[in-house]
Amino acid sequence: MTAPRRPAGPPMGGPGRMMMAGGQPTEKLKDFKGSLRRLLGLLKPHRAKAALVLALGVTSVFLTVLGPRLLGHATDIVFSGVVGKMIGNTAPPGTTKQQAVDALRARGETNRADLLSGIDFTPGVGIDFDRLMHILAWVALVYLFASVFAALQGRLVATLVQLVVFRLRQDVSAKLARLPLSYFDKQARGEVLSRATNDTDNIAQTLQQTFAQLITALLTILGVLAMMFWISPLLALIALVTVPVSIWVTTQIGKRSQPQFVKQWATTGKLNGHIEEMFTGHSLVKVFGRQKEAADTFAEHNQGLYQSAFRAQFVSGLIQPAMMFIGNLNYVLVAVVGGLRVATGSLSLGDVQAFIQYSRQFSQPLTQVASMANLVQSGVASAERVFELLDADEQSSDPAPVEMPPVRGRVAFENVAFRYVPDQPLIDDLSLVAEPGQTVAVVGPTGAGKTTLVNLLMRFYDVTGGRITLDGVDIATMPREQLREHMGMVLQDTWLFGGTIAENIAYGADSFVLEDVVRAAEAAHVDTFVRMLPDGYETVIDEEGSNVSAGQKQLITIARAFLAEPSILILDEATSSVDTRTEVLIQRAMNSLRTGRTSFVIAHRLSTIRDADVILVMDSGAIVEQGTHDELMAAGGAYARLYSAQFAQATAEVD
Repeated sequence: MTAPRRPAGPPMGGPGRMMMAGGQPTEKLKDFKGSLRRLLGLLKPHRAKAALVLALGVTSVFLTVLGPRLLGHATDIVFSGVVGKMIGNTAPPGTTKQQAVDALRARGETNRADLLSGIDFTPGVGIDFDRLMHILAWVALVYLFASVFAALQGRLVATLVQLVVFRLRQDVSAKLARLPLSYFDKQARGEVLSRATNDTDNIAQTLQQTFAQLITALLTILGVLAMMFWISPLLALIALVTVPVSIWVTTQIGKRSQPQFVKQWATTGKLNGHIEEMFTGHSLVKVFGRQKEAADTFAEHNQGLYQSAFRAQFVSGLIQPAMMFIGNLNYVLVAVVGGLRVATGSLSLGDVQAFIQYSRQFSQPLTQVASMANLVQSGVASAERVFELLDADEQSSDPAPVEMPPVRGRVAFENVAFRYVPDQPLIDDLSLVAEPGQTVAVVGPTGAGKTTLVNLLMRFYDVTGGRITLDGVDIATMPREQLREHMGMVLQDTWLFGGTIAENIAYGADSFVLEDVVRAAEAAHVDTFVRMLPDGYETVIDEEGSNVSAGQKQLITIARAFLAEPSILILDEATSSVDTRTEVLIQRAMNSLRTGRTSFVIAHRLSTIRDADVILVMDSGAIVEQGTHDELMAAGGAYARLYSAQFAQATAEVD
């Protein structure tokens, strides 16, 4: 067996290295259109609801657009009544409209005659209040139902968006479960959490604030434009002059704001990664007096986020005032030309009033669409980050379950080769056999490949050559879940969730009774300190496990493995946080649980594995020695040198 001298560990994503896998944050979206299409594609499973949202939007917009036209008729009724009363006071009784206009022309009042020719009035007849009230009643009903349909649309949009984001969160959660361990080795946890939480929340906010409004705005533009052409094609063309200007302004501002939104969310991930790391290791930060450095790093990331967020919001925020300026220019043009058309009798005053309202309604949705550009860019930037997570390479698919007799626990490594990086071999042609019931201890210097051996056995990583068998069955042909249900593992890094001590111990058991928990706790020497707690096994542990010591947390995780009653026990530096005496007591307790189980023990304290059936000494991914404690000590090789360098009095003191 040969193995090159290379570090025996995966490329980790620790503090300051969170962007390792993806490089520096990009300054622009990789595929804005593609990400936007994919984001909208999330609505496909809810086509019926989306269609209903569209129908409600069309109805609401139609009624809203109808309102100004009706109000224009009301204005014409009022103005016609006022003019008719005024003309009736100066004209002989029975005079018609045409006679009154002709009389004005005969007197040389041509402009006034042109103005009155465009008004539908009857000399001597005042305001028709019955007709006016009838129209106003219709206006009230139209606006009432427009509001009702808009409210129904808003409620349905809220439901639709939450369903979409609910499924997206499910997809992200399921994806995280399918990602290989190598992905998390290359990404800081804060960065992954930011994509799973902040970015999905931003997508929800974007869809909520733009989906219905965008539909309504576009429908309003089409509806208002149709009414404007109906009233006056000339004024409609004048109003349309501002559209290409608006599009050009929006495009130019959007080009400058889009990179800032991408940078904003990339910086948010970096900031969250730093906060998560500093909060998790806050004790070490204080112990080593690195508060100032941590605060400086936070300030640097925070300043970067401030600058990118400020630029993104400021630049995109220029869209609305620019659109308001263009809209006001449009308003002035419409008012001037419309006034001239009224003066010449080409349009009625009510038509101009309605057209001015429509011009406002036309410019307002244009402004809304332009203002939504910053939300859309922000949402698409977050969507791209989430899609990158969803598109990450998954671990190889599991085969169908294998029919196996009761597992005895014979583990064999047959000419195993492995590498974390394709062109950097780590383990080459490694072979070993662990018989059922044996305790196999794996020792060696840091970086020798001990934990890698366990990762391969658990299929956290797959071998690149050779094979590993369990009772003669290649573990690569077994589903990971089927393989791991026969194994119990205790890591050097303990993990407890928010819950009671009993629930934490029973985490790996499908069903349990308290007596089983107590039995496992007694075997792992947990029962002693649990009995001293006020609530015993019902003591609630917070998520960080700060109300129990590091050694107690490790004992709880060992009890968890005992309760699962696995066929294979794996302890990776599992007693590194307990005192020497407790470590020896745990080792003795494990001896009683070893019957019928194969145990792999990785330990730095060699005094605790003197009774192991086989001791493997690893160095740079290769087994350089193997045998019992006495055999290896007698050989005077690498193991003897490691053992002599450590104090082994703890076991003697207990004996």
